[in-house]
Amino acid sequence: MKKFILYFVIISALVLGGLYAFDYYVPYSNGWRAGKLIKFSHKGVIIKTWEGQLSTGIGQDLLWSFSVEDRDKTVIQKAIDYQGRGVKIRYIERFWRIPWLGKTKYFAKEIVLDKQAEEIGN
Repeated sequence: MKKFILYFVIISALVLGGLYAFDYYVPYSNGWRAGKLIKFSHKGVIIKTWEGQLSTGIGQDLLWSFSVEDRDKTVIQKAIDYQGRGVKIRYIERFWRIPWLGKTKYFAKEIVLDKQAEEIGN
């Protein structure tokens, strides 16, 4: 019985570790989104994560929520600096949400100013 429990624990740990590694290193999709960066904040009670919202048009349905990993310092700083401006965000989408990394499945990897959106907004 002790061997069964030991094998069960080891196999469960390997399966969960494999699923986590697969989700972290193999993105489901990637791409770019453009719009106005309307919100970016450091949220959470126990686990703090960086969360943002991009308005891709008029209306509540056109808000796109994304997260930024703590290790992406340049992306965090640009998101703070570019709030309220037109931006393009390069992102990856993961299969599952990883709670200690962010509140969404979408993770911003790069943020650049969108010159066309800036010209329209002025």
